[in-house]
Amino acid sequence: MGLWDKLTREFIDIIQWTEPSQNEILAYRFPRSDNEIKNGAKLIVREGQAAAFVKEGQLADVKLPGMYTLDTNNMPILSKILGWKYGFESPFKCEVYFVSTRQWTDQKWGTQNPVMMRDPEFGPVRIRMFGTYAFKITDPATFIKECVSTDPLFEAFEITNQFRNAIVPMITDTIGAAQIPVLDLVGNYQRMSKLALERISPELAKMGVSLTQFFVENISLPPEVEAALDKRSQMGVLGNLDQYAKFQAAEAMRDAAKNPGGMAGLGVGMGAGVALGQQMGGAMAGMAGANPVTSSPLPPPVPLAATYFVAINGQQAGPFDVPTIAAKVRGGEVTKGSLVWKAGMAGWTAADQVADLSGLFQGGPPPLPS
Repeated sequence: MGLWDKLTREFIDIIQWTEPSQNEILAYRFPRSDNEIKNGAKLIVREGQAAAFVKEGQLADVKLPGMYTLDTNNMPILSKILGWKYGFESPFKCEVYFVSTRQWTDQKWGTQNPVMMRDPEFGPVRIRMFGTYAFKITDPATFIKECVSTDPLFEAFEITNQFRNAIVPMITDTIGAAQIPVLDLVGNYQRMSKLALERISPELAKMGVSLTQFFVENISLPPEVEAALDKRSQMGVLGNLDQYAKFQAAEAMRDAAKNPGGMAGLGVGMGAGVALGQQMGGAMAGMAGANPVTSSPLPPPVPLAATYFVAINGQQAGPFDVPTIAAKVRGGEVTKGSLVWKAGMAGWTAADQVADLSGLFQGGPPPLPS
């Protein structure tokens, strides 16, 4: 050994750890040449830290925040283990682990796959759950033994997956035992968070970790179930579906009136509105008849009169109801060969070929020769 090496090895060491803020390091082994600790070395443990001494694979001592002088007077445990009676050149080696005891916040948890539960209203449903939690190491000795072992740089990601594996089954059991309907879960997030915190904490304590905070932030249904609920809510908002269908038909007529070239679209829209109104009216009548509170079933809606567009002098006119077309037949404006169309017809058809209008041309004189 050179003279300079001998002199530098006799200087008082300072053992400390300045934790980098950008990394989530939970435990850090202090690097030392040959792991030798000199008599009289200074140990600095900052707030939010603890220092653990490991000798020959066994945990010797744990120091809380403060400054310590490592000598035979105030470190009797280490004196016994390290044998500092030999002076500066101790023949024993010791490892020093710094453990971060500050609170680690904004940790994410969530279910990788949907969780099945039985709902009293919807039956079996699948839900997803997400949230955050916070933890801190409160038992550095247990944490070193159970998690760190000989890892020189133990980071948070190495254990957060294990935390999630412990959290998900516990929160699932908590929600199942609470028997809260799915639609009422949103008003019970705080209650669920508290119950889960109480159930998960003992599991993490086995690793020397305390769960300080736990939050359920979202419980969601599969997209297709959410879409069905949205439809159900929409129907509730619309209220009287028959009145809504009539309103839609009126809106279609107003839009068609603003566009003279879209009269055919008006006929299609009116026909669709009529059909929708009839279907919804029948559904509403059936619902009323099945309701035990209703004394008698509602009558079906009054059917709307059929209306036709008519080609007169090469121009589209209408729509006209059957009595109006009959008047035009008598006036000579509409003949058997006049083309007519209404919603639901494949195309324009001669008037005498339409069942509703064929009777208008029976018994009358033939058309005048040109």
